Amino acid sequence: MAADATVTNRLPLTNGGVRLAATPAILFLKEQPIEIEGTVKMVLPGTMFRVELDNKHLVLAVISGKMRKKFVRLTAGDRVRMEMSPYDIDKARITWRLR
Repeated sequence: MAADATVTNRLPLTNGGVRLAATPAILFLKEQPIEIEGTVKMVLPGTMFRVELDNKHLVLAVISGKMRKKFVRLTAGDRVRMEMSPYDIDKARITWRLR
């Protein structure tokens, strides 16, 4: 009985008796990306693009991995949807080519 009282790193149980893994609190503090649309102005080397947002702000954008995998081609004048970090508003990731 005293041995059970000293064990402190047991995992909590759910209703079904399944043990849950401890989840670090840092996973819940991640900022969500900002979804924004723009127009490709320049095609740069290394699959990078200069994109102009609707408010005339220019950002440096790269293609997402799924677009690379599907060989989606982008040219100047294409409308794109991007994800942008709230911490750095000068860089973005292109996630979708709009029609």
